[in-house]
Amino acid sequence: MPKMKTRSGAKKRFKITASGKIKRSNAYRSHILSSKSRKRKRHLRKSSLVSKQEQKAVRMMLQG
Repeated sequence: MPKMKTRSGAKKRFKITASGKIKRSNAYRSHILSSKSRKRKRHLRKSSLVSKQEQKAVRMMLQG
């Protein structure tokens, strides 16, 4: 049986932390930034965690 392949898109978007949580970057940061406030853009720079409900699906995409 062939090896399972990791989903390349997921590999680039998610990282697993040392405690096993999944880190992701925030959306709405790529374009049309002039209409967004300075505070909003600053907060979008920080990474956040994948929600508990989505963690299983993301792990399935990352296992390879």
